[in-house]
Amino acid sequence: MQVERSLREGEASEPIAPLRLGPRLKAVRVGLGLTLEEASQRTGLARSTLSKIENEQISPTFQAMQKLAHGLDIDIPQLFAPPKKRQATGRRDVTFAGQGKAHPTGTYEHELLATQLSNKKMMPFKSRVRARAFEDYSDWIRHDGEEFLLVLEGSIQFFSEFYEAITLNEGDSVYYDATMGHMLASVSDDDALILWVTAS
Repeated sequence: MQVERSLREGEASEPIAPLRLGPRLKAVRVGLGLTLEEASQRTGLARSTLSKIENEQISPTFQAMQKLAHGLDIDIPQLFAPPKKRQATGRRDVTFAGQGKAHPTGTYEHELLATQLSNKKMMPFKSRVRARAFEDYSDWIRHDGEEFLLVLEGSIQFFSEFYEAITLNEGDSVYYDATMGHMLASVSDDDALILWVTAS
């Protein structure tokens, strides 16, 4: 018991922040785009009562909590759950024109962008499309994630496993599931240039 008591005394306990139901209720109401009057009509609680709860002048009864949850179409625990804190990580990676990391292949000449950041949720890169026909590929390209493609210069033919081929010109874009087989061929006089963003 002595050891147990000593451990408890030595433990560093973080102070528990008091529950501030008023600001939480107001955040929910404002998030729904409701005025106090509209919230009053929805919940059946007087406008003055709602105002006092939001300003923490009174504490709502359990019955009032039920009316709030039902009228605002939320679960009671949502009134107690604090909003998630947004924490800025301050990550940034600038890639100046022509200073990306080159990665040539038989069908593309890739320029990888934002290569200094690790554990990215997106992978952006520019590509010169060298391929000129479907037959230039040995098989469909497939990988995990989703992909966004924007044509920067020229024109391409976009082939995908479950859709007919489509021609995309400068300024056109496509967003697709990258687990679906896909490939590109340049159909302009010069090799087309595209921006690709892959998200995991």
